[in-house]
Amino acid sequence: MNFFERYNLPAARAICYSGFRDGQQPGGLTPTYEQVKEDLLMLQHQWKYLRLYDCDEHAQTVLQVISNEKLDFKLMLGTYIVAEMNNPNCPWEGGVYEEEQLFQNRMLNDKKIEQLIAWANEFPNIIFSLSVGNEACVDWTDHLVPVSRVIAFTKRVKSSCSQPVSFCENYIPWTNKLQALAAEVDFISIHTYPVWEYRHIDEAIAYTEENYNQVAAMYPAKPVVITEAGWATQSNGRGIEPSNVSESFQKRYFDELMKWSSEKQLLTFYFEAFDENWKGSSHPLEPEKHWGLFRSDRTPKLSQCGNEVM
Repeated sequence: MNFFERYNLPAARAICYSGFRDGQQPGGLTPTYEQVKEDLLMLQHQWKYLRLYDCDEHAQTVLQVISNEKLDFKLMLGTYIVAEMNNPNCPWEGGVYEEEQLFQNRMLNDKKIEQLIAWANEFPNIIFSLSVGNEACVDWTDHLVPVSRVIAFTKRVKSSCSQPVSFCENYIPWTNKLQALAAEVDFISIHTYPVWEYRHIDEAIAYTEENYNQVAAMYPAKPVVITEAGWATQSNGRGIEPSNVSESFQKRYFDELMKWSSEKQLLTFYFEAFDENWKGSSHPLEPEKHWGLFRSDRTPKLSQCGNEVM
């Protein structure tokens, strides 16, 4: 039984939404009510399900806009849990913290989980599912959290909310270290990025299917949702070959992913709606900045030119 059938929801398209514009970033300036409204009015004709990453001011604004403007969106609301242990295997700067910082992070994470619960109960008609974290257990993360803590967060949220609960993570940890967590969540949430694993566009959708099937075969009793899959449009060579990214490649992957997801009736969140220039390094071609279907100025990339929901 797929996710839509399990939870009696209409099959529709889903996308990751983070509306931080140029000069804005988490912990700093955040999108205004009118900016979020503009974004959601752009997205409403093609997308029904949105994924939000944290219980922050931005998420609060999104909830207010959807509620006040009576927009037809359903949200997967997440909370961005931060590092509770050091990870010297993180390949970029970060991952190692003073013990006092880790202590403060543990308390902060508890507060984040309580906020997730509060908003889930305040907006049950908008929020259709919950995630207790994002990429916090994979080997390369800079915000490593023990699996035991993620399990505890899952149990806490499930005992307090009516919505199904998951944890969003790269597909690999679900195959080798998250079996105990998989037993607790209501559904499995995976991320799959062929381009980060040096797969050419010609083999991209087959590799995504392979990633999905590998996890689904391990947990046949639970729905598997893809909470991130996408294709960058620029790269300075950091982790992604520049020759393997372009707007035409993004369009091809987007079209093939949407077709496959529709045929299989899978809930698949495309990553992501808009480019975010605050991400990654300061280099303008940093790939982290270029995953959007729309540029940061809200002009459409090739995949969205004349594109309407099919």
